[in-house]
Amino acid sequence: MLPNTTIMEGEMSLKVEHALHMVGGTGETSYVANSRLQEKAIHQTKSLLAIAVEETYKALHSDQMVVVDLGCSSGPNTLLMLSHVLSVATKLPRRMELQFFLNDLPGNDFNCLFQSLEGFKKRLEGEIEGDLLVPYYVAGVAGSFYGRLFPRASVHLFHSSFCLMWLSQVPEGLKIEHGVPLNKGNIYWTETSLAKVEKAYQEQFQKDFSTFLKLRHTELNVGGRMVLVFVGRRKRTPGNGDFVHLYGLLGEALNSMVLEGIIQEEKVDTFNLPIYGASFEEVESVIHNEGVFDLDRAEIFESSWDPFDDSKDDIYAIPNYMRSGKNVANYIRAVVEPLIVHQFGTVILDDLFARYAHLVSKHLLKKKANHTILVFALKKKA
Repeated sequence: MLPNTTIMEGEMSLKVEHALHMVGGTGETSYVANSRLQEKAIHQTKSLLAIAVEETYKALHSDQMVVVDLGCSSGPNTLLMLSHVLSVATKLPRRMELQFFLNDLPGNDFNCLFQSLEGFKKRLEGEIEGDLLVPYYVAGVAGSFYGRLFPRASVHLFHSSFCLMWLSQVPEGLKIEHGVPLNKGNIYWTETSLAKVEKAYQEQFQKDFSTFLKLRHTELNVGGRMVLVFVGRRKRTPGNGDFVHLYGLLGEALNSMVLEGIIQEEKVDTFNLPIYGASFEEVESVIHNEGVFDLDRAEIFESSWDPFDDSKDDIYAIPNYMRSGKNVANYIRAVVEPLIVHQFGTVILDDLFARYAHLVSKHLLKKKANHTILVFALKKKA
């Protein structure tokens, strides 16, 4: 998440690539055990991925396809993506070989991921008849996707799910002015934050996403494609389910611990998340301004904050709001725990996320909260 240094004035621009990772292992608070929200998004975007595989196949001039999952993490979801791609590949007219590269930052639990490959292969062979399953190979690539990862024109298809809302660094604009932190009392921008705070986050996202598009354009072969899925906003004004509220409640939980003397106020004041939920218009604008990709398809859908709520309306399928609050707290903890530990230590974890679960439950009592999921299918321009 954030580098292992204290985040004070002058240090806010440090890159996060050496510390950002989901909670590893397979324990109760691990990403493996708390990634159903991300799993549902992969299922939801399965058809777009299938179209991308088929269209990429048509542009191939060899019998090999290189597919990369950016931000693979350590759970089973990246293997679900592999399964979807292989399922499509078995139905294509010409038999080919598939090379998968699974990418994430160096702190990712690659051991957990690769230890699951043998079981994945057995399950896959049970689902797809042996003679129909195309040959495939899997390798890991550690590094930030805000830097070059692959040789020029070597990749045919990039996939990324629930990753591009993470920034390369805490926005540079979040500095201390006149002895007071610009985003004092908050860990993300909120509706009460100064306009400078929102602008700093917007500019950092635009810079990072622009860099991302340029790099992937260089690495993609002719006719190469990308399927990008990430959490954002429908409009510029935040909705009830946007990050402003999701992480605003986590900030409230931290501030309640400040009031009780459990953690230092300065620790919260100098703590800002390197994440941004961009609006659909913002993402589309960066794609247009870079001019290196055609926008083939774009979709927006919603997914409940509670990963175990599959209802499509505004009424929860799970009537227990306390349980829903706990479900939300569990998956947020799996994502941000390493960052919390760096800034505040391990002692506060259980207390913090119990408070957070309670605050989330109260928020959900007022109105159901949904994530807005943005999906973009892009094709490399010649």
